[in-house]
Parts: sequence; C-alpha cells; structure tokens
Amino acid sequence: MALRFVSLPSEEEALDAYSQAVTGVAERLSPSVANVRLRRGGGSAVVITPDGFMLTSAHVVARTRAGRASFVDGRELEFQVVGSDPLSDLAVLRAGGRELTAAELGDAEQLRVGQLVVAIGNPHGFTGSVTAGVVSALGRSLPTRSGANVRVVDNVIQTDAALNPGNSGGALADGRGRVIGINTAVAGVGLGLAVPINTATRRIVAALMTEGRFRRAYLGIAGGPRPLPPRLARELGRSAGVEVVQVVEGGPAHRAGMRPEDLIVELDGTPIEGMDALQRVVVGELIGRAVRAKVVREGRERELELVPAELDG
Repeated sequence: MALRFVSLPSEEEALDAYSQAVTGVAERLSPSVANVRLRRGGGSAVVITPDGFMLTSAHVVARTRAGRASFVDGRELEFQVVGSDPLSDLAVLRAGGRELTAAELGDAEQLRVGQLVVAIGNPHGFTGSVTAGVVSALGRSLPTRSGANVRVVDNVIQTDAALNPGNSGGALADGRGRVIGINTAVAGVGLGLAVPINTATRRIVAALMTEGRFRRAYLGIAGGPRPLPPRLARELGRSAGVEVVQVVEGGPAHRAGMRPEDLIVELDGTPIEGMDALQRVVVGELIGRAVRAKVVREGRERELELVPAELDG
C-alpha cells in the first residue's frame, strides 16, 4: 500500500483573515510607536513626521518638559514637549532623531461600529504590545480639565481592545494601519477610550506643532441643553438649544447682556442645539471679533453682540 503524504499549510496560509489584518497592522505600525519614559511614570507616543514630531496624550506628559523615547528597533532618543492641550488630552513631542518611521493618520469620521481596530502601546512598560478588538461605540464624550476650566472632548471612540496603564498616548489603528485615535483612558474592563483623529483634532495638532498651544475662545457662561418650546422648535427647525445657567461677571457674555435662563439657539450664524455644538463654534478665530448670538428670552428671540475673549490654560 502506497503511503500518502498530506502537505500541511504554511504558517501564512494558516492565518485567517482576521489574524492577517492584525499582524499586518502590527508590522506596519509598531516601528512608529514609542515607549515614553518620564521621571514619574510613562506611556506611549506615535511618530507623525520622519523628523521626530510625536503625538501623545497630554496627561502622559503633564508637569514635565522632557524625557526619553525608545523604539522597537532599539533606538533611544531624548524628546522635548513642544506643546500640550489638556482640554483635548493631546500633546506634541519632538524627538532628537531623524529618519523615524512616521505613521499614517486616518479619519475617525469614517469609522463604523463593529469595525476592527488595533491598539499598539506600552502597557506597564511592555514595549510594542498589540491588542485588537472592535469599535464598540462612537460619539462618546470625555470630560477633561485644565485648572478651573472643564471641557468635553466630542466623538471619543470606545473600543473593547484591551488597554492598560501605559497604553495612553499610543495608537488606535484601523485595519489598514492608519491611526484613527490616540488611546487616552481605561473606563473599565473591555472599555477603552481614544481621542479621535479628525478635522478638529488635526487643527489642534497643527497648532501645537507650530505655536505650542491651541487657542480657544471664551464666552463666560455655564450652560446645558434644553428642549425648545414646540412653537420655536417648528419655526427654527430644531428641537433644542443651550440654556445659560450661569454668567461670569465681567465676562464677554455678561458685557453683552446675556442672562441666566437665556436659551442660545445660534452663534455666529451656526445653529446651537447642545454644548458640543457650542464648543465647536467657540474657536480661536472668534477671539476679539464681534459675533452675533441669538437667544430666546421669555419666549421671544433676541440678538446680542458679544466679543469672545481667549480661554486661559
């Protein structure tokens, strides 16, 4: 009887599509993710230009201006903090090396719930650790603080890819290896959060690279969403606005005559339906410029003119 030999599949053939996608992302992106070491603690960072600019989380480099970054190829480089924006939890570093492997930045606006994502970072100092999962949810909000200022980072990505201390500042990538988020927080087992790479955060990163800071306008109010009365909702074509809860004395809103219980429905020509919409409008370009605010007071629309100041910190 003739013996039959069955050829076993090669290692590459044995990998299913999921494994091939994850290993492909890991091979492509791992050289671009640095292990960031500081006097107190550490984290991760992502190389975004070949001449040494790196992106990380602001809380990773809080209260420090320099440190060391190590890479999977064995290189260790000194870095300086170029700029930090705690209110978006993003910071830009500059390493002293050249010919670094820059990651490709993607667009988180194109993500879909259930899509494969891969996290690369340095949890507990273990360099180049790779985990995979899916986009669990989109549009989450992440409260951040800088001194007395509190702000919400919009459209945060939620993933079940395992994240641990040290992953902060590392890459969250799509199946093609494009960085679509910077890992920022662990909210629970199987619940990680990442600041998205989108049009808004690209503007922040560009400002940090060139100016070392990101300027935001300041109105001097505290508020929250409130449904519009049915008649106004029909007339304006939207269902909610922002109710002014508190007006800071001497601030731009106070000087313009804004009062508690005013309902902001439009600012600088943009409809306002919630705090996220208001935050998107209140940007650096408005600082020092007179803008129109439409408010509803005692059931009637009023138009106020205010001049936003610059938000400190």
